[in-house]
Amino acid sequence: MLQTADSVQPFSTARPMRESEFASHDGTRLFYRMWPATGASPKGAVILLHRGHEHSGRVAHLATELGLDDFAFYAWDARGHGRSPGERGYSPSFAASTHDLDCFVRHVSETSGVSVEDIAVIAQSVGAVLATTWVHDYAPPIRALVLASPAFSVKLYVPFAKEGIALWDKLKGTFFVNSYVKARFLTHDPERIASYESDPLITRPIASNILLQLYEAAARVVADARAITVPTQLLISGSDWVVRHAPQHRFYENLGSRIKERHVLAGFYHDTLGEKDRAIALAEVRRFIDACFAEPWAPADLRTAHIQGYTKDEADRLASPLDATSPRGIYWALSRLNIKIGALVSEGIRTGVKTGFDSGSTLDYVYENKPRGLGPGGRLIDKVFLEAIGWRGIRQRKLHLQELIDRALQRLKAAGRSTHMLDIAAGHGRYVLDAIETAAVRPDSARLQDYSSINVDAGRNSIATRGLSDFVSFRQQDAFDGEGLAAITPAPDLAIVSGLYELFSDNALIAASLDGIARAMQPHGLLVYTNQPWHPQLEMIARALTSHRGGEAWVMRRRTQEEMDQLVAAAGFRKIEQRIDQWGIFTVSLAERV
Repeated sequence: MLQTADSVQPFSTARPMRESEFASHDGTRLFYRMWPATGASPKGAVILLHRGHEHSGRVAHLATELGLDDFAFYAWDARGHGRSPGERGYSPSFAASTHDLDCFVRHVSETSGVSVEDIAVIAQSVGAVLATTWVHDYAPPIRALVLASPAFSVKLYVPFAKEGIALWDKLKGTFFVNSYVKARFLTHDPERIASYESDPLITRPIASNILLQLYEAAARVVADARAITVPTQLLISGSDWVVRHAPQHRFYENLGSRIKERHVLAGFYHDTLGEKDRAIALAEVRRFIDACFAEPWAPADLRTAHIQGYTKDEADRLASPLDATSPRGIYWALSRLNIKIGALVSEGIRTGVKTGFDSGSTLDYVYENKPRGLGPGGRLIDKVFLEAIGWRGIRQRKLHLQELIDRALQRLKAAGRSTHMLDIAAGHGRYVLDAIETAAVRPDSARLQDYSSINVDAGRNSIATRGLSDFVSFRQQDAFDGEGLAAITPAPDLAIVSGLYELFSDNALIAASLDGIARAMQPHGLLVYTNQPWHPQLEMIARALTSHRGGEAWVMRRRTQEEMDQLVAAAGFRKIEQRIDQWGIFTVSLAERV
């Protein structure tokens, strides 16, 4: 049955619906609804994400109205919303909610048998920012992404409201902000207005930490939308009272997808897919998803992004010298001078200047996180140095490494396998030795390696001090020597690459290293690897800090998570799960040798 702009009629009778739960990353069980495919030729699954104050019941109508009968539909209640547990409007962090989404999609894929490549996501408002952040940070190979009025910038109306919320959150901790939005400013549909006003599951408060982190995540993914290559459709409500249009257009302009569409819907309020004339929007969504599934899945090949790609262009700009007499040239010259002065009194800065700020010695100091320096002033400067956002991200990366190493060892043990470990570039070894000591399963052996004799000596001393010499060794070896890695015995069941590939732009080096690891392994061996898809201080690092390579400027080429995952997949690994810090800087992933 055809739809008109004045009414929305179902293509078929209402679908049968099931209710269920899934366990998220921290064990919390979140509620979701599921509508099985009713068509004769099932094609895949569509996941629906609701607005920030709503729940799965508010998007349930789409399962029928979209008329995509060959697709199963899934819709969750986000943590702290609807019938899912948690304080209303609260989540530990926006990153935790993004991780929830990753767990939900993996649950859908595992329980339905639908591959992630055959999943599409339709998301509204805050849900659209959540979906965008997930696609940016986790690089899932989904078939299509539809974003309806993404809340990249919420209109708070009160002057300096965001700054006030941030200040109060810092002084007093998390508090709740109630939604001011009336239903009549969300949609022109009288039935939707009435149901919103009477719905007991509507969650009007939002926690201050989530609101602030929503802004931060949105700014990051809008600025770095080139990293997103999934086919994407953007629906913009023309008369939106809730969110601003400009960041939505900027996101579209930056979007790296080869297949992308933008539709501005004149007169639509914020509830784009629940508007009175939503048939107009739904027709576009239906056509887009059908078109995306009509062609074989064909992701962009990013394995040569080090030769031609936007992060290569970014790194080239950072490596270009500045006119010494220009304002920026003078600014960064003074910054370098301040670092040299700081090295006179701060132990951490002195270590960075001496060995390189990306060296194993500096990272070991950052992991230790104990300010030291000349007198109280020196210790204060050292504390400020250690609290830089990049170093906070490094320490969170260490925690994620320990978590996934533990999970990997338990997985191997449960499969009845041996548990021989290999870390190909361990630095001083602190993070991996801490992981070994805290893991539930003791590895059969652990071989740590590094190219630097300084790191090897420090690592051996640490192994002896900890009393681990009976099964842990430390050797000097090049992590990019593929033949040397392939010849390692005993063959590793678990290989670890942390903080190494991020320091080298050339993907050929990374491919050779991964190939050596893969050849050393038996099928179903595990790989823990890190990546840095984003950093807010790239220019400061490039213009002011030096690397371990002869004191030259520390210029980093970021790898998007999709690029890194493709290199790992090309070596014969399948990513199983991932962690990322709340700032979106460092990822840690676990993959299986297939």
